[in-house]
Amino acid sequence: MPQKILAGRATDPQLRGDLVQVKVDQVILSRAPSRALAEAIATGMKKTPVEVAVAYDGTCVADASSLADIDEGSPHSVSPEFPTYNIPIARPGIGFPAPVHLERFAAPARLALTDDPRLATVGGIGMLSLVVSPSQLGQALATGSAWLRPPRSVQIHLSGRVRPFVCARDVALELLRRNLDEVVRRIEGEHHAPVILEFAGPSARLLSVGDRAVLCGIAPQVGAAAALFVSDEKTEVFLRDQRRSKAHRALVPDPGAPCEEVVSIDLGTVDPLLMDEEGVVRPVRDLAGKPVAQVVLGGDSGVTLRDMLAAALLLKSKRVPSRLDLLVAPPSRQVLEVLAQSGALVDLVATGARIIEPDRRVVTSEIYPPPPGGLSLRTADPEPRIAGAPSFVVASAETLAYAVATGSVGDPRSFKRPVRVTVPRALPTDDVLILRDKKGEQVSTKKPPPAPAAIPWKGPLTLDVLAGVPKGNGRAVVGAPGRKAPAQVEPAAPVAPVAPIASDDKAQAAPAESKAAGGVALVLSTLDEVRAVAERATDLSAVRAVVAPFVPSTAVSAFASEGIATFLVGAEALGSIKEQKSVELPAPAQWGDRVAAVFGSERVEVAWLATGMERSWTHAGTVRQPPSASKPAR
Repeated sequence: MPQKILAGRATDPQLRGDLVQVKVDQVILSRAPSRALAEAIATGMKKTPVEVAVAYDGTCVADASSLADIDEGSPHSVSPEFPTYNIPIARPGIGFPAPVHLERFAAPARLALTDDPRLATVGGIGMLSLVVSPSQLGQALATGSAWLRPPRSVQIHLSGRVRPFVCARDVALELLRRNLDEVVRRIEGEHHAPVILEFAGPSARLLSVGDRAVLCGIAPQVGAAAALFVSDEKTEVFLRDQRRSKAHRALVPDPGAPCEEVVSIDLGTVDPLLMDEEGVVRPVRDLAGKPVAQVVLGGDSGVTLRDMLAAALLLKSKRVPSRLDLLVAPPSRQVLEVLAQSGALVDLVATGARIIEPDRRVVTSEIYPPPPGGLSLRTADPEPRIAGAPSFVVASAETLAYAVATGSVGDPRSFKRPVRVTVPRALPTDDVLILRDKKGEQVSTKKPPPAPAAIPWKGPLTLDVLAGVPKGNGRAVVGAPGRKAPAQVEPAAPVAPVAPIASDDKAQAAPAESKAAGGVALVLSTLDEVRAVAERATDLSAVRAVVAPFVPSTAVSAFASEGIATFLVGAEALGSIKEQKSVELPAPAQWGDRVAAVFGSERVEVAWLATGMERSWTHAGTVRQPPSASKPAR
């Protein structure tokens, strides 16, 4: 199915070559909207030609820091200029980007590019959503096309029916427990291409679009580029309920279409599961009886409207225990309205719930973090698990309801009987919080910040070695003293880093100045560390190279577009590499598939993972092209 979507939009329908140019249908801006807009304007954009482009402003709870970001034009803020470029703004309060886009904009058999891995959930409607860097998004906004690696597919065959008190969140956790990440990693290693999960089988067609979205949400956690369901009558009903019937297109795989591997799962064998604070998926009974201090019901993934209604029914006439804090974060404004109209919201409030705003910092635990020394249960998928990051338990809405009812972890099947939930068909679809351009009306005279200057690779370079992921909330920049966000800086030469802050003691003791003033090379051990750095690449301005035993192809492309070289190294060599203080890299002209790097006094051959045009992006420090060279795909 992903090959069908790309082939219909590519200049080469056979998808030959390391990278192919494809037409983009939608652009979803969530994590660094202003940076993407600055890149598009630098390319010469006047109005974006893509079918749908939306910028999500996820800062609902304003504080001094967020107000300063807006005033200074931070890459993470949403400039009021967006509507003048044919890019509507989804204002704060509309909900989390993933569920809102699924309801109001996502369309089957289309290609979307985004900067937020959590948008993988839109694959539940049959739309292919791929994560790229802000500079690649800028090119897509300006030209309507992008260069992508042709993907490979892994089929997940679903059969059987789930039992009472087992929902899509439990099925998603079961897939994680079956080591799907190892399958993805092996196929990536063989083909050096993105892996996309395709859900198939008789039971796939029985799931609602909401349940499908929950299953697609696991793609980033296993290293897959995206996940995709068929577009069938269930999809058509969903779009009809959203009053978007015209957006429907059928999408099914061709008979006998090849895939790299098939993973089968019988839904009838799935039990209530949870992911503990260490990231291990276990049966709920393993933690039975453990006291719970916080429950966050909702968020941007892992929960559907049906799940929210079921939790409200299970908690009706119950009271929150004295030592437990129940927070309800409705995924979207539509869900909030349905909960209010059905009376479920009143039941939750009567239980003792606190209704919180859909701020992007809720899912990252920057606000409402897990209480120290207490257990936090949530429905949303976790951010990459790295040292120092807040940790919590992930479980289904019904498991959370049992925890609220009893004050401790337990199997939701201990409830007397399952509840019957009727999801209304008449859904509120008023886009009151979508800000669009009005003809003849200028939204703002304030211009977005300029795109940052590229930092090219000009010759041999010596980089400080940093083991692990720099600490911080994603806004802290590893760079020269006093350096602000990249969108406000135009460096003329490689930036000299100050002492980098890392997750291990050795890195924290790194020298304050790089001897060669060349930057930093990050040595990463796990997929979660790679994901964390990829999501913060625009903030970590001094990072020039990433060395790891596994880097997904989408991350390689995103790093290359930011001028960051990505190298593969064997797991057995990681230990000695981490102990070194610096790495010497030869001039780019000497780089090939293998690069001779010198870590301290040790010479190590590493594999350069970039391919095709990605290599020129790395050397140039950007994917940006002059306006005269920008042409849309045919």
